[in-house]
Amino acid sequence: MKKAIVLVLVGLSLAGCTQTEKGASIGAVSGAIIGGAVTGDVRGAAVGAAIGGVSGAVIGSVADQPGQCYYRDRYGRRYVDSCPRGY
Repeated sequence: MKKAIVLVLVGLSLAGCTQTEKGASIGAVSGAIIGGAVTGDVRGAAVGAAIGGVSGAVIGSVADQPGQCYYRDRYGRRYVDSCPRGY
């Protein structure tokens, strides 16, 4: 039961993230699991998390919409619109 609650909370925490943030999170977790399993120590898990996080962020940033920018209004709400010319 505790594992199910943790998985639901992790899923909800990623719901408001951008593709780049989701990619970095998933890459870091996957890298930590693989690095820890291959080497059998914490250092391998840390290296795997770092490599996976960077790789996931790069892959996630490519998935974002080209030519679109994120903006925030005065109430803090985020919205997507076309980028100004030159960006």
